[in-house]
Amino acid sequence: MKSDNPIKEKSYAFARRCVRLYRYLCEEKREYVLSKQLLRSGTSIGANIAESQFGQSRDDFACKLSIAQKEAGETEFWLKLLGDEGYITPSQAEDMLADCRELIKMLQSITKKLYGK
Repeated sequence: MKSDNPIKEKSYAFARRCVRLYRYLCEEKREYVLSKQLLRSGTSIGANIAESQFGQSRDDFACKLSIAQKEAGETEFWLKLLGDEGYITPSQAEDMLADCRELIKMLQSITKKLYGK
């Protein structure tokens, strides 16, 4: 997916990483509950960003981005938990968390501009 929209690109790439991590956790670690939570929230970030592009109004656009930001916060939680419980290595956790936090910062920046803060 190549576009001139960095947040769409990064969120799509992050969603793909979440899918691959989900597969790994199911196949190698036999972990199904936490990994499913991660899959849902991690892929929802990009889905909400994509949906925001077709918002019916500025408020609708902002709402979808706010939802994406909340999903990113939830994803950060699951990644920390998976790392702390040893399902993924500390380096795997930090690498994924860095990407997740970058998305959070991008979303915060956009929503602050939208709300004039």
